[in-house]
Amino acid sequence: KLKERRVSLMFGVLYETPHELLKEIPGLIKRAVEGEEGARIDRVHLAAYGPSSIDFELVYYALTDDYTLHMDIKERILLAIKEAFDEKGIEFAYPTQTLYVKK
Repeated sequence: KLKERRVSLMFGVLYETPHELLKEIPGLIKRAVEGEEGARIDRVHLAAYGPSSIDFELVYYALTDDYTLHMDIKERILLAIKEAFDEKGIEFAYPTQTLYVKK
């Protein structure tokens, strides 16, 4: 019987994010998950250099079998991550493309 739900999230930040802030991101995310009573952190890592973002992966467990409660937990974690990023000036990336025109 299902007792908890594994949640895996990928998200990206801007390539312009300073190195020192990139090193802080896993800790910010970990604290956001640890601050949620209904969740248990598994891992968070810088996972890849994507086409338009520096990508991080978060894996945690929602400590419930109830889908609605799991979504409530996920929402609170995502809002906490956004708040932490806003406080540090970290911006989420969105698909972009830069064209360099050679003269």
